[in-house]
Amino acid sequence: MTPPPFRETGTGWFVTSSGWLITNGHVVSPAHRPPEWLARQQTQKAVTQACGNEAGTGRARLEPSISVLLANGVRLPARVVKYSPPVAGEAMSGQDLALLKLDAADMPALSLADSAQPRIGDRVHIIGFPGVVLSHELLNASAKMDASVTSGAISGFKQDRANQPVIQTDAPAAWGNSGGPAVNDAGQVVGVLTFVTVSSDGGGEIVQGFNFVIPAATVAKFLTGTPVPPNEPSRFNGAWYAALRDYFTGNYRRARVELAEANRLLPDLPDVRRVTIDNDERLKREPLLPWTPVAVGMLVVSAAGWAVLLVRRRMRNRFRIPPAEVLRLVEGPDPPTLLDVRAAETYARSPVRIPRSLHVPLEALGNGVPAVPVDPARTVIAYCT
Repeated sequence: MTPPPFRETGTGWFVTSSGWLITNGHVVSPAHRPPEWLARQQTQKAVTQACGNEAGTGRARLEPSISVLLANGVRLPARVVKYSPPVAGEAMSGQDLALLKLDAADMPALSLADSAQPRIGDRVHIIGFPGVVLSHELLNASAKMDASVTSGAISGFKQDRANQPVIQTDAPAAWGNSGGPAVNDAGQVVGVLTFVTVSSDGGGEIVQGFNFVIPAATVAKFLTGTPVPPNEPSRFNGAWYAALRDYFTGNYRRARVELAEANRLLPDLPDVRRVTIDNDERLKREPLLPWTPVAVGMLVVSAAGWAVLLVRRRMRNRFRIPPAEVLRLVEGPDPPTLLDVRAAETYARSPVRIPRSLHVPLEALGNGVPAVPVDPARTVIAYCT
């Protein structure tokens, strides 16, 4: 007989893009180290299925497996590389971690935050897949692929019974969130959700506002000695972050290219699809030409042209003096030398003659006049048309 399978679900997150994933130890323990009660439970299910209400005996042969369901619906097998069980006798604890390996690449990875940074009152956001959403009768199947985000603040720094540090937060969480990352406003992982508080009156109700997170420092220590490559780059992260940056700054055309690259690396992620649809809608409402940049560019070009003209005019006129200044110098105690450098034909046709001036054609000056009767120590004023 094959009884209905026992399933344990939780949340995990990629610590690197090459398929290394962190979750809680208790999430994978039924498959990694099946307990005796699980074998007895499955045996009883098989007996009940075969014999109904009649008595019967048997023995279950367990076939455990671990798989990771990505947000795009792809299911990948995973194996446990490192396992830290909860404290003996406790359902969950501050050393409740497991490191899984998937045969994958270019996964969306989250980096660990500096454990010295969190303080009481800091905002924290828990990402996960609570069971109440996965099994809600009013939601369609696509809801299982969308992560839920609950927000709160760090409300305390505690220790479990094994003296392992845990962070207390009032961010709501539920069954299924176990192993999910708790991130700060910068998107860095400050810890991993490990357990929620249950009422002690026997009702088993979850007490919200008293949930606990394994600190990032404990996770980093857990990864020490493992093959997890530190600071591994992620091509998906590069394309996704660039797309979000351009999307939020209004550069929708460039964001479209980067969103397409992110979708190529990891197709059909809900968040990528959602942003792509909204980006395309905004792109349709965008004018054919970016008139604001065009107008700014035209103003810049016009200002540059006027600046060039002003500079050229200034350079051309930097040695010019007005006629009144010429008269003042001529009537002064040290009159300047006046040169009339008009062309020979122009000088011959013009009735204008400057008193006490010397006529030396400009072309003659350019060719080098053998001797110009000018005192080098005196100011020279040249006149031309």
